[in-house]
Amino acid sequence: MSLARPLVALAAVACLCLAAPATAADAPPAKAAVSAKAKTFKNCTALNKVYPHGVGKPNARDKTSGTPVTSFKRSKPLYDANTKSDRDKDGIACEKR
Repeated sequence: MSLARPLVALAAVACLCLAAPATAADAPPAKAAVSAKAKTFKNCTALNKVYPHGVGKPNARDKTSGTPVTSFKRSKPLYDANTKSDRDKDGIACEKR
């Protein structure tokens, strides 16, 4: 029995596997999905419908005399798109308890 035939077949399969184009499943995630533009809301009423406690920078602290809001959405791109709604300039737009 000769080993040449099985070795030739194995080499052919290996070449096909190495030469096959990559599929979409093998590709890294698209950059467009990662850098999607953050939504700009018209006003706080519209923003609070989606984010009930507001949006802020990751390290922002609520400047209030009462109980500070801590349950806001933390997202720099989202906050940057809605800075006009941060009336007290504390890094949180449209904060609400």
